[in-house]
Amino acid sequence: MSKSNNVRSSIYLSLTALIWGIAFVFQSMGNAYMGPFTFTAARYIFGFLVLLPILVIKFFHPHFLADNDEIAIREVPVRQTAVAGVLCGLALGTATVLQQYGLNFTTVGKAGFITTLYIILTPLFGLLIGKRCHFTVWIGAAVAIVGLYFLCITDGFSLSCGDSLVLLCAVMFTVHIMMVDHFAPRTNGVLLSCIQFFVSGVLCGVLALLFETPHWQQLKDGIITVLYTGIMSSGVAYTLQILGQRNFNPTVAAMIMSLESVVSAVASYFAYTSGFLTMDQSLTSMQILGCVMMFAAVIFVQLPFDKMKRRLH
Repeated sequence: MSKSNNVRSSIYLSLTALIWGIAFVFQSMGNAYMGPFTFTAARYIFGFLVLLPILVIKFFHPHFLADNDEIAIREVPVRQTAVAGVLCGLALGTATVLQQYGLNFTTVGKAGFITTLYIILTPLFGLLIGKRCHFTVWIGAAVAIVGLYFLCITDGFSLSCGDSLVLLCAVMFTVHIMMVDHFAPRTNGVLLSCIQFFVSGVLCGVLALLFETPHWQQLKDGIITVLYTGIMSSGVAYTLQILGQRNFNPTVAAMIMSLESVVSAVASYFAYTSGFLTMDQSLTSMQILGCVMMFAAVIFVQLPFDKMKRRLH
């Protein structure tokens, strides 16, 4: 992968982390209006509807918003793309619902820390399928984990019911990252994203009808939270994730996307000072240290150590 493509992928994934981090505020607000299945179904159906017009345009104009490595929609293998979309959709929907349910039973700090454990779970899962990582990735992951601890843990660490649900959520997000890493180079990013949103939305919609009592007033009251998480967090960010992960190290990708925890901490503070959240969201000196360590880890893991080593020799 060329240097320019690496930079572009890093930008895509950084934007993904930014959008996801802000989405934590809207997800927290959304739980006040509707159940987790209903909220997840609504956001992914909106994400699907946002991408649908782009999908149609790209079918008739293959070069619209395309990068050099992207496979045109007309050229993708239909069966493999459908299987990829269903599998990614099941993993994504499951992870999101577990996160939404977990947030009802645990603190936001614990949830943020446990969810972003995918930055260390990704290389571990990668080892199971024969993917080896550069030693700098492991050092960066360790520093990032410590930074996440300082950033998110504000009380005693123990696994409650909510913590366990969010831990399962982190596992499912890891599975989703690995699936995207496998399927993204073999299919069209927008098409894959569109299918996974449709699958997640329909699945959670059926479960909402079975286990919750969704009605239009809930959607009307929480429309802002659904629109942001549906359009930006789902339609835009997950598509950027797929485009960013094309031929890109999945562990490094996970590390960049884990910056969502830093963004969420900053976003929640501004949301609190603006009156959108009632709980005090100010950052302690320890949490600021965690933010610095997170940024340092992401920068460290992307430094060209091999090239620098060759130049020294």
